[in-house]
Amino acid sequence: MANKNSRIKPLQLILILAIIQCIISFLTEPMILTFDESMWQYIGRNWIRNGMVPYSGGVDNKSPLIFLMFGISDRFFGVNYWFPRLLGITVQSAGIYGLYKIAEKTINRRAGLIAMSLYGLSLLWRSTGGKYVSYTETYAITSIIIAVYFCIVCNKNNYAFIGGLFAGLGLGFRLTAIFGIIPLFIFSFKKSRQAGLIFLLGILASTGLLILLAEWAGIGMSDLLFYGFTDNFGPGSATAYSFAWKAQRFADNFFYSEIILFYPAVVCYFILNRKVDFLKVWLFSEFIGIVILGMYDRCHFKELLPAMSLMGAYTVNFLVENYRAPLKQIMLGLWIVFFPKTFEPLLAAKKFFSSKSSHRINNNSKAVFESEDFKKLLGLWIRSKTLTIEKVYVAGYGAQIQAYSERISVSRYFNVTQTPYAKKRLFSDLSTNKPSMIVIPLSESYSNVVDADIRLFVNELALRNYSLDTCMYNYNIFRYNLNKP
Repeated sequence: MANKNSRIKPLQLILILAIIQCIISFLTEPMILTFDESMWQYIGRNWIRNGMVPYSGGVDNKSPLIFLMFGISDRFFGVNYWFPRLLGITVQSAGIYGLYKIAEKTINRRAGLIAMSLYGLSLLWRSTGGKYVSYTETYAITSIIIAVYFCIVCNKNNYAFIGGLFAGLGLGFRLTAIFGIIPLFIFSFKKSRQAGLIFLLGILASTGLLILLAEWAGIGMSDLLFYGFTDNFGPGSATAYSFAWKAQRFADNFFYSEIILFYPAVVCYFILNRKVDFLKVWLFSEFIGIVILGMYDRCHFKELLPAMSLMGAYTVNFLVENYRAPLKQIMLGLWIVFFPKTFEPLLAAKKFFSSKSSHRINNNSKAVFESEDFKKLLGLWIRSKTLTIEKVYVAGYGAQIQAYSERISVSRYFNVTQTPYAKKRLFSDLSTNKPSMIVIPLSESYSNVVDADIRLFVNELALRNYSLDTCMYNYNIFRYNLNKP
């Protein structure tokens, strides 16, 4: 048995998982920058190329670290999505290997292979945002996994400082990493008071360094807190959803998605291991974090996967040891059950290699949805028809158009944000610094999701100071008219 088991190599599994991840992340529609990636591409480009630091050169509620990565990507490779995704796959693979080491050290090598298979495959699911490898969750979760290894698995107190450094880095990428840090903090102190203090010192050192770097770059702490945290709650914010909406999203993601595949193993783990241990507290803390945030985005569920994968590895290893089932058959069964069930890469490959018909639409028919392929094409058209110094404002959720146009918006709110402060700032920016071009969607989705006062203001501005240039891809394109008052 030992000789047979030794044929399965962790690095071989990681390579296979990375290849599958490349297929899913690059061959899933749309094959362009996603909406979120476009936000970070635009802000990062403004930062690195134009010296406009985050929150002045564009607002999103994410960490400056992710803007920096996309800005560096743009600096060396231009507008692209392949580099951030390859980088994300590399970081995610490091997390898979980290989980393998945790299971190997705390249980055995067989459990490590099972844990990395469960975790690596579940990261590929559509219900956990399999395509979105370049998002902040990838970096935050990998940082927490490494912190778990150094703080919980390693016995020496000195390693707790390294764990604290990685925990602080995870917090630097996502504030929700605090829900992974809390159990680490608790169990570090449970190990020894010294270990807990050293872990805390590592967190303070890491976060302190990131804050100093932000200050050095010109990002004020007040802006970081306001745009990254405070303005994300309340009316019009990213978390402003009704209880009914949240309840439905909760049910959809916890009971009608692939994540239910973990439930039998997790229940067995709770039965087999009655004590309150680190994995249970970790899982519970991450669950509470998702509920508190209340958005139930697919990528948020990645935060549950490490703890559940380790629980699954413990349970399956227990069954293998007691019933002497061969590892290869068990691994094959797990891979069949947990393998992502999607045909999107095949459809995307067919579309990619087939002849492309013209997408140009020069009428005002109102599409229910705004095609993301059209957004890229429109962005490229704007780039070809405007000067680099000209500013463009895209109404609604037009981050992809703005990113591909490589033009600067007149407002830091280049993508519609509907909090009271954001509206006030947008109206002021558009009134005092009129763009050379305004692009307004004709789709029903624009009318349904963007507040009436924003739509009215933009429409009146376009009629008062601009002339209709053309209609393309279901967008009206207005040029600034010097002859109008």
